[in-house]
Amino acid sequence: MFRRTFWFTAGAAAGVWATTKVNQKLKQLTPESLAAQAANKAVETGHRLKDFALDVRAGMLQREAELGDALGLAAPVEHGRELPEPRRRAALGPVAHPTTASFSKIPTSSYNRNEDH
Repeated sequence: MFRRTFWFTAGAAAGVWATTKVNQKLKQLTPESLAAQAANKAVETGHRLKDFALDVRAGMLQREAELGDALGLAAPVEHGRELPEPRRRAALGPVAHPTTASFSKIPTSSYNRNEDH
C-alpha cells in the first residue's frame, strides 16, 4: 500500500511540474512575449554598440594625442610663427557669380519635353 501511495504522489508531482513548465514555455511563445524579448534584445544591442562607439572614440582621442606629441603639434605656438589672418573677400576683387554666367546662355523659351510625344 505504501508503494502505491508513493508512486501516485511522485506521478502527481511530476505531472504538476511538467504542466507548470509547459505553461511557462507557452507564455514565452506568445506574440506579446516574443515582441518584448525582441525589444529587450534590441535595447541590449544598442547599449553594446554605444559602448563600442565610446571605446573607439576614446581610442581615437588617445591615439591622436600620441601622434600630436610625436609630431610636436601639442607644443605651444610661438608669437613669430602664428598663422596670418584670413584674407577678406573684397581684397580678392569682384568675382562673377558662377550661376549667372552659366545660365545666361540657356534659352528662356518654355519647352515641354512631353509635347513631342
